[in-house]
Amino acid sequence: MTASGSPLRVGVVGMSGIGNTHAASHKQDPLASLLAVCDVVKEKADEAAKKHGVKAYYSLKDMLANEDLDVVDVTTGGYENGSWHFEPTMEALAANKHVLCEKPLSNDIGEAREMVRYAAEKKLYLGCNLNHYFTPTAERAKKYMDDGMVGELIYLLFKVGFNGGEETYAFKNSPRFNQPYAHMKAFLTHPFSVMRHFCGDITHVQSFSTKPGFRKNKGDLLLSVNSVHVQFANGTVGYLLSQRGDAVWGLGGWWSCEVAGSKGSFCIENCIEKLSYWPAPKPGQKFGLGEGPTPEILDTGIKDFGATFPRRIHAFLEDVTNGTPRDHLRSSARDALATLEYIWAVIESYETGGALVRPHPLPPIHGDPKTERI
Repeated sequence: MTASGSPLRVGVVGMSGIGNTHAASHKQDPLASLLAVCDVVKEKADEAAKKHGVKAYYSLKDMLANEDLDVVDVTTGGYENGSWHFEPTMEALAANKHVLCEKPLSNDIGEAREMVRYAAEKKLYLGCNLNHYFTPTAERAKKYMDDGMVGELIYLLFKVGFNGGEETYAFKNSPRFNQPYAHMKAFLTHPFSVMRHFCGDITHVQSFSTKPGFRKNKGDLLLSVNSVHVQFANGTVGYLLSQRGDAVWGLGGWWSCEVAGSKGSFCIENCIEKLSYWPAPKPGQKFGLGEGPTPEILDTGIKDFGATFPRRIHAFLEDVTNGTPRDHLRSSARDALATLEYIWAVIESYETGGALVRPHPLPPIHGDPKTERI
């Protein structure tokens, strides 16, 4: 809500599938008032406007000139799902609007760094839709950590991939995605954001990326299988395996994250569906090989991954409404930039034969003396 107590006035730009998902989330959220949608393709804008009961615009310039907006939500996509994020984000920031941007922040690391810098200069909120840890499972897991039930972090294992295989593979020679690093740039931002959420900043990256023969035989350029070793600043080691529909998933479903600590371990399955927590054995307890303490299990009953979108978008609206210090914005552009710095380290490691790479440092957090007390 604004200072007057009214909901934040929102406009969404980019009305393909993800744009309509964002618009529907704003429409149902009590902290938002969706006023307009925008797309350079007139038919998309008109259809979305009719669907959500708001006004259609065909350029962001016109929407900004004619609507008194507090927030612009950028869902424009593009090459590698991010090449059309920079211009509308910078245009909205220049008009003194807070911005929520779809992931990845950009498919160009220079643009992403400039977006973060400019938002800080303008003293505006710039968030990113890193929605994979806005879930009941991740919230409960983080509480285990905060309550000391995990202890000193030992390792993190993350596996993520779309269900598929050779018989269901269909080559799409689209210049927007048939690029070697498209999967990395478009998708690895999600697992890296979750890994950082639980274990902190990553300081070392080593990667090996490839693609199966059935992709090679079709002339597919995409490096669809990514094997990534990492070390975190706190000394924890981690591993990420990602694949884009090259194999059928196994244990844990399409998305699983296991974090092990000195006092307990947890595993999240299918992102939003299930969390298991195993306490470490107590003195005197003895278990056979393959046995262990009985786990605590949270089964959310949620099967629709789409439920993560309204939860994440509400968090952004809540932070803006409450005047949260910008450095403490949940899923901020700086957080999104961190994931891209890791992705660029993955690319560099791959290009240098699996060399160990240190990601580019993030801009420092300065804090605000008006809102923070040290």
